[in-house]
Amino acid sequence: MSVEIVTFGCRLNAAESEVIRRHAQAAGLSDTVVVNTCAVTAEAVRQARQSIRALRRERRQAKIVVSGCAAQTEPQAFAAMPEVDRVLGNAEKLHPGAWADTRNALAQANGPKAAVGDIMAVQQATAHLIDAFSGRSRAFVQVQNGCDHRCTFCVIPFGRGNSRSVPVDAVVDDVRRLVANDYREVVLTGVDITSYGADLPGTPKLGTLVKTILKRVPELTRLRLSSIDSVEVDGDLFDALASDERLMPHLHLSLQSGDDLVLKRMKRRHLRADAIAFCNTVRRLRPDVAFGADMIAGFPTETEAMFRNSLDLVDQCGLAQLHVFPFSPRPGTPAARMPQVARETVKDRARRLRERGALALTRHLDAEIGATRRVLVEAGDIGRTEQFIRVMLSRPAEPGRIVALTIAAHDGRQLLAA
Repeated sequence: MSVEIVTFGCRLNAAESEVIRRHAQAAGLSDTVVVNTCAVTAEAVRQARQSIRALRRERRQAKIVVSGCAAQTEPQAFAAMPEVDRVLGNAEKLHPGAWADTRNALAQANGPKAAVGDIMAVQQATAHLIDAFSGRSRAFVQVQNGCDHRCTFCVIPFGRGNSRSVPVDAVVDDVRRLVANDYREVVLTGVDITSYGADLPGTPKLGTLVKTILKRVPELTRLRLSSIDSVEVDGDLFDALASDERLMPHLHLSLQSGDDLVLKRMKRRHLRADAIAFCNTVRRLRPDVAFGADMIAGFPTETEAMFRNSLDLVDQCGLAQLHVFPFSPRPGTPAARMPQVARETVKDRARRLRERGALALTRHLDAEIGATRRVLVEAGDIGRTEQFIRVMLSRPAEPGRIVALTIAAHDGRQLLAA
């Protein structure tokens, strides 16, 4: 084994894992496992710790390096784990010099374990010139990092720092390079990509970036967006959705709640009516669109009536997929100091919200039967539609290819091709 990467969390982490792989290998590391962690919930941190312990049992001689958001927010906790040999911060993990230092530190086995700097001091995002993604049929391009907003439940700004954007020309060059390497689908990633450009000269919006990519890389087959904040969507992005079919008809929304008072206590910048109006507008512009959403169950002070507003929002917005988070108090956040909902109630509401999400998915899958979809093959017999719905192919196909398939049925979780 040379360098193995274990990735938790978001698509941005997936993109950064490829940067880590390249830098670690270039620094000459061997027999090393890098755990790229997530800190969005306490459960995500717990899973990272569990994985680290399991890795040590399985690979007794390997060096274990921990990085990512949990390492940034809790560096000493990970450094104190006997299974861990090195801890790198979110800024450090992306710099070649930090991996050369890590190689030396691992060889000497002395000095401090943690190399984690002040993430709030990082002022620029840079392109990383990734040529390929190991084992993936789609490519990820980081266009933005960090977040200027301070939602009361969220610890991620303390793991990622303030918002900073990759210049338009650098993003276009990244996309062009990946397309030249036979990637047919590119996903734009970041922490808060709809805040894109505020720190760049001329303050270009995400819509400007999307239109520029589509214009300057005409050979790109599919462009997809990761999670967005609907309140920040600009006119050019609406126009791109309406006018260019290469921009995929799938939007994953950071909704979090369907109740206005809860949204205010979360310090979100939209209300329930804004979310519904946004979905109606996009559906009018792009009738084949499918929406996914992040939702939190059991936020502090949430009553049963408030929770039912979240359940109802699934239908009001016509969501097809839900990513449900049982509320998890994160140390240092305002929500951790608010009156908490009983844990059993939180778990029950998360279960009910997932059940509503399953019904919404079934409704969407029912509507797909008989349709012809262009499916990007991810593995031999698994692919994704334009709306990012999983499809089981009737016969294996080459990963990375896009094939036209008729949808014959579904099994409640995925589509089945004819």
